[in-house]
Parts: sequence; C-alpha cells; structure tokens
Amino acid sequence: MPSLAAIHPQVVHFVVALIIVGVLFRLLSLGVRMSWLSPAALALVTLGTLASVVAVRSGVDAHGPVERVPGARPAVVEHEEWGERARNVFLILLAVEAVAATLTARKVGGARTAQVVAAVAGLAAVGVLYRAADLGGRLVYGYAGGVAVNTGDPEDVSRLLIAAAHQQANLDRQSGRPVDAAAIIDVVAERFPAHLELQLARVDSIINDRKEPAAALAKLDAIRVPTEDTRLRVRAGLLRSGALAASGDLTAARQVLETLKSEFPANTQIQRRLAEITQPR
Repeated sequence: MPSLAAIHPQVVHFVVALIIVGVLFRLLSLGVRMSWLSPAALALVTLGTLASVVAVRSGVDAHGPVERVPGARPAVVEHEEWGERARNVFLILLAVEAVAATLTARKVGGARTAQVVAAVAGLAAVGVLYRAADLGGRLVYGYAGGVAVNTGDPEDVSRLLIAAAHQQANLDRQSGRPVDAAAIIDVVAERFPAHLELQLARVDSIINDRKEPAAALAKLDAIRVPTEDTRLRVRAGLLRSGALAASGDLTAARQVLETLKSEFPANTQIQRRLAEITQPR
C-alpha cells in the first residue's frame, strides 16, 4: 500500500472540522427543534471518523523521518498515542450516534437518552481531539517535525535552516550576545550565497552586531540586487546609508537616502530614516 505520509497535514484538518461541527450539531439538536440536526450530526461524525482512520495511517507513515530528528522521538510517540486514542473514541462516538439514529428512526423509547449519551460522548471526543491536535502542533512548531515530510522538497529544509538561524540570532541579541548572533548569520549566509535577502541580513548583522561598517559596505558592493526588485533595492539602500552613518560619514548617508527618496517618494521608511539622520545631535 502506498505511503500516505504526504496527506497527513490535510487530513487532520478535516478530522478537526468534521468532528467539532458534528458534535456541535448534536448538542444543538438537544434544544433546537430542527429535524435535520441529528442526521447532519451523524453524517459529520461518520465522515470525521473515517478521516481519522486515514489520519492515523498517514501519521504512522510520516513518523519515521520525524522521529529521527534528535530529541523529537518522545513527542512523536505521544502524538501518535493520542491520535490513536482519538480515532478509537470517534469509533465509539459513531456507534452511539448510529444507535441514536436507529432508535429515532423507529420512534421507540430511549432515543432521547441515546442522543444525550451521544452529546456527552461527543464532548469527550472533542477533548481527546484537542489533546492530539495540541501535541501535533507542538511537534510541528516546537520540533519542526513536518519539514520536507509533506512535499519531499529539499528547499523546505533550507528554509528551515534559515528560519532557525534568524530566530536564534534574535534570541542571542535579546540575551546580549550580538557576536553569537552574527556568527550564526554568517554560517547560513555562507551556506546560501545566492540568497539575496539572507545576504542583506548578513550586512545588517555586520553593521549592528559586529559594529564593522566598512566590512558591511564591502559586502554590499559585492551584492547585485535586481533592478526590478524594489523592496530589496530599498533595503540595500537603507543598509548602505546605515553603514555610512555608522562609519561617521553622515553626508554620504544622507545622499544615499535622498537618492532613494527621489526614486521612492512614498516610502515612509526612507522618509523616517532621513528625518532621523538629519536631526541635529
């Protein structure tokens, strides 16, 4: 049987939506006289339960690469266990819903009681679902466990490395370690020399973390920003102005900003920087 790992993120969202709305309809059916609520609840719970079976299978198929991330295995195992619990609870809920539907259709005693039991079971199912989903989110956002599993694209891993370096550098700066921040930016910038935004981030780090404006200007001179990319052109210009100002050449820094302003007169960031640099000290 082919692997279902690639569809796990999509399927779990269907499970969440279908089960929650199905349980909501069941709860409403207890107090609102609308004949379609009970059948709708049964239909949604049925679809959600079927989706949960696929979700568990696809999760098992996806767990291998994620589990091999150092330190991630306990989180993977816990998520899997709660995912299986959720599927089992949904199967029980579906059985209760089926009984309630049968009793209602036959108009025999006990139908109302079965509906109440279905509502209580539904609330319990939502609780288990929340726990499984919370652990899944933690696995993705806390451990980056889903990277490249869904698409198999190596670019996903590259983006992860860049994002991780960016976040770690920010933490280093907040902790008063600008040299460490610059070091990690240098590592990823060397790894991806063609990534223009990353190279400009490195220039920013050289200016503000390393306090080496001359080195920053040298790096900027080596970067070729496409003329059609106005956002990066503005960023490069602002960095050049910042490096010149940091080196003490305020006249050249203002000239760069004036040139940028003539080309991009509506850009508020340029206007603000120009106002800051022209204020008397």
